[in-house]
Amino acid sequence: MYKKIRSTILMALLVCSLMITGCSLPGLGSSSETTVKIGAQSMTESEILANMIAQLLERNTELDTKIIKNLGSNFVQQKAMETGDIDIAATRYTGTDLTSVLGQEIEKDPVKAMEIVQREFKEQYGFKFFDSYGFDNTYAFTISNKLAEEKGYQKISDLEKDADDLRLGVDSAWLKRKGDGYKGFVDTYGLEFGETYPMQIGLVYDAVKNGQMDIVLAYSSDGRIKVNDLKLLEDDKQYFPPYDCSPVVTEELLERYPEIEDELNKLIGEITTETMQELNYEVDGNLKEPSVVASEFLKAHNYFE
Repeated sequence: MYKKIRSTILMALLVCSLMITGCSLPGLGSSSETTVKIGAQSMTESEILANMIAQLLERNTELDTKIIKNLGSNFVQQKAMETGDIDIAATRYTGTDLTSVLGQEIEKDPVKAMEIVQREFKEQYGFKFFDSYGFDNTYAFTISNKLAEEKGYQKISDLEKDADDLRLGVDSAWLKRKGDGYKGFVDTYGLEFGETYPMQIGLVYDAVKNGQMDIVLAYSSDGRIKVNDLKLLEDDKQYFPPYDCSPVVTEELLERYPEIEDELNKLIGEITTETMQELNYEVDGNLKEPSVVASEFLKAHNYFE
């Protein structure tokens, strides 16, 4: 089924398991009872949003905050919340939590997916899964705008006539993912590309920009999409599930400090995918600190008035 997939995947999966054995996350140190611990994944947008939350709480409440960075996965975030190592996860994604944490089937309807994770997180863990910030960070097939104009590509199905001649660059892990990986994609779209190259996700943007790849699988909110003049192809068969991004907070924390919910709600529904792309690029492209980008956004949108 998989034509010419170059199997030079030299990645070893380093599983960092933070088990419930009393092991604390690095960098926690001591903190007071009024210090809110905010977890950020090792992703640019997660650090930006963690800083937005921290700055809102520091400015508008009597609480102190501490950002715990470099949480590598949803699994790590989940365990950190369960053990009390963090109180808030700045970025959780509906599609990922639905399958990896809750162990449920993929739900393609974003409204239903959100309803399920909100209900189950409350019942199973005592966590509040907020509504989305307003953007999702899903997989997206991405090409140069130049190629899109030359070939008239607007959606994934448009690639069918040329697929045999196209070079595809993808995140190595996606080739073996269940549910929304390569096998399911081929079954859904019936497309097999001329050559498929596994690569680190961070390399795909330059690869398609420089013409080394014709098409790549990217993340829809990545700032490099805009700056590199790339185009996201419409997933016209709705293969990829929704990955709407939300903060998650322990109910215990909200009971103690209800003002936290008021502050977080100020961000809900206010950040579009395009806005998140721009904010991410300020860090990744213009090399600004996430805290600076967060502050600039909050000031520009009158959060500090």
